[in-house]
Amino acid sequence: MVAIFKDELHDQLGTWPLGYIPYGGADYGEIEAIAQAVGDGDDAAFHDAWTGAADRMMEDAQRSEAAGHRASARECFLRAACLYGKSFHPLFGQPVDPRVIAGSQKQITAFDRGLALSEVSIAPLRIPFENASLLAYVIPSEGRAHEVRPLLIFNNGYDGTITDLFFASAVAASKRGYHALIFDGPGQGTTLIEHGVPLRPDWETVIKSVVDFAQTLPNVDPRRIALCGWSLGGYLAPRAASGEHRLAACVADPALPSLAEGFRAYAMKLGASQEQAAHLGEMPAALMERLEQIVASDRKLQWSVAKRGYWVNGTATLRDYFASVELFTMDGRIEDIRCPTLFTLAEHDTLAAGTQRFFDALLCPKTLLRFLGNQGAGEHCEMRNRSLVNRRVLDWLDEVLC
Repeated sequence: MVAIFKDELHDQLGTWPLGYIPYGGADYGEIEAIAQAVGDGDDAAFHDAWTGAADRMMEDAQRSEAAGHRASARECFLRAACLYGKSFHPLFGQPVDPRVIAGSQKQITAFDRGLALSEVSIAPLRIPFENASLLAYVIPSEGRAHEVRPLLIFNNGYDGTITDLFFASAVAASKRGYHALIFDGPGQGTTLIEHGVPLRPDWETVIKSVVDFAQTLPNVDPRRIALCGWSLGGYLAPRAASGEHRLAACVADPALPSLAEGFRAYAMKLGASQEQAAHLGEMPAALMERLEQIVASDRKLQWSVAKRGYWVNGTATLRDYFASVELFTMDGRIEDIRCPTLFTLAEHDTLAAGTQRFFDALLCPKTLLRFLGNQGAGEHCEMRNRSLVNRRVLDWLDEVLC
């Protein structure tokens, strides 16, 4: 793939909205212009370029709204939400950068203003969860908002925000006749950024509360509620399905049987024995020190592990982080998934290394969809061709639910 941003991490994070082009999140020229504005700049330049573009989009939205151009205003508010949502990702970590908090709040403000201008006005909701609540939105079926329809719950991954779920999946689902529920779970979006709640491995506990809430919604068929997870959600969704049996279907894009698996393989390449790698949090000090040096010297690893990983998982050291990721496993739970289940597998997605093995172990009705590089869909979550994966996944859901 041809890079758009000069910095490798910026390109990884900044090209995510390419997948949202069919659904109104951005356009190619906007992303390219932002990349040119960043140029050789650092993470602050990345933040400023995205924020500047989002601010200009907000001004366009406000002008359109004042002139009575409701459709244009809605489009611009939603697009501004997408742009704000990309601005702060390289700044992830603890202590929380004020720009991350401000970017998240601007994102939600723009999102709320855009959704309020929908054909049927959409307002933010709160899902009761333990001693707090989770931000959520119900995106109704297009043209069928007041009909009883199946509901798709969309589940984020490691660093996605609620607007990512909207543009990546919910818009397509709405157009196909589904109601969609999107939410910020523990360790995700506003729940992490504004409330400091970390990720947790027992996702069945989270989804139980989400399904409880979903079953109270008007116009939702309680027998046809499906859960769809992408990226790390490819672990979270099957984990939830193993314990929440009210789900009528489960989708994992891609399916991840374990968060620790990749770290284990890497540790063994560096000399850890199989026995040592089986307990990542207990590895010898010398090996742990070497891994810390490797993480510190690699910009992408430093961001994904020491910044994003520590923060999201609620840890402060590599040893503690490794101990926490060991808990994110489907060991002993795969046979508990009962509902029809769909896994995706993109040709060049290194994070999907365990998907086939996971699929083979399923005892429930199951389907595996493969996506290829020559389709422009060979990368993680098929981000260069989201319209293809949405078509095929929604076709499968049509067959299972409708």
